[in-house]
Amino acid sequence: MAEPLKNMYSQDFLEQFGRTIKAVYPSFSIEDFVQKVFADEWQELELKGRIRKITCSLKECLPVKYEEAIEILLVVHNSCSGFPYLILPDFVEVFGQDDQHWELSMRALETFTQHSSAEFAVRPFIIHDPERMMKQMFRWAGSPNEHIRRLASEGCRPRLPWGQALTRFKQDPAPILPILELLKEDSSLYVRKSVANNLNDIAKDHPDIVIDIAQRWMGKHPHTDWIVRHACRTLIRSAEPEVMKLFGYADTKDGSALTQKATIAVNPIQVQIGDSSELQYEIYVREGEPVRIRIEYGIDFVKSSGKVSRKKFLLSDKTVDGGSHLKASRTHRWADLTTRRHYPGQHKIVLLVNGQEVAHTQLLLINAHSS
Repeated sequence: MAEPLKNMYSQDFLEQFGRTIKAVYPSFSIEDFVQKVFADEWQELELKGRIRKITCSLKECLPVKYEEAIEILLVVHNSCSGFPYLILPDFVEVFGQDDQHWELSMRALETFTQHSSAEFAVRPFIIHDPERMMKQMFRWAGSPNEHIRRLASEGCRPRLPWGQALTRFKQDPAPILPILELLKEDSSLYVRKSVANNLNDIAKDHPDIVIDIAQRWMGKHPHTDWIVRHACRTLIRSAEPEVMKLFGYADTKDGSALTQKATIAVNPIQVQIGDSSELQYEIYVREGEPVRIRIEYGIDFVKSSGKVSRKKFLLSDKTVDGGSHLKASRTHRWADLTTRRHYPGQHKIVLLVNGQEVAHTQLLLINAHSS
């Protein structure tokens, strides 16, 4: 099992970071800094809590004035690259939000994001003063540096994982759209992924907005086409008709429109939590012209409340000739994950073609100690 990410903040890391700071600020006490970090509840803290603990400990060991402290961090930032150094933009987030520090904090975030990422740190600034901050983000979207352009998009994602939700933008994403328009043909894949993820976030609350954007952008530029495809992944999974049509999937109003016959079977039909089962499916595509089809299986997972929630899994996405006979199998593991816990009960398993259910079966999931 991989070591928890939070453990990257070891004593060796903190001492090395302390030496980097001491080289430009001789009054810095490495020993005092490390002691403050490891004091009290350190062992119980998860990753974000540890980042914040380091940030606050760092503040106690640097000059009292924010301006002086941030200038020291701006000097050492070239030696502080990678994910662990989220502590630098976090310092700006915690201590640099006063209006008097605005210009300095913006310069710091712009600098630090080039070696780590300021995508989390910008969000409180957006919440505090959305109009002013989004103007800044738009300026960043025009930067020659891909890391800064990516910050412009990633920092204002309505549903950024691990980040504060931007409730205002979940309700109305209009302030985000000019930034995405500016970046829709960006030469950097790093930036294009962020634009696509931002749009995918928006699609979860405002599918009509993303459908309209997809229809306007599609076919204008190869980079933009790539963004549109990845931006619409949630809409494709939910089989939104206009999106399915945009990407050339065969139109279907019911299961018989694409398939003459379809079956799905599971073996064994009873498994313990933690075990695996094999799914086998067959599809006889209707005669006629070639069609693009997306084949998925869905499982109605039993929740702790006894209700069910469907999760879909992609099996195939391709263009096939009319009259094709498709047959394949897939192993499914019923082990608990960090994102999904399994509960005993009857689980419906469905076969989906372009979002439409064409066949189903059932499996009984039991506790490991059941007989």
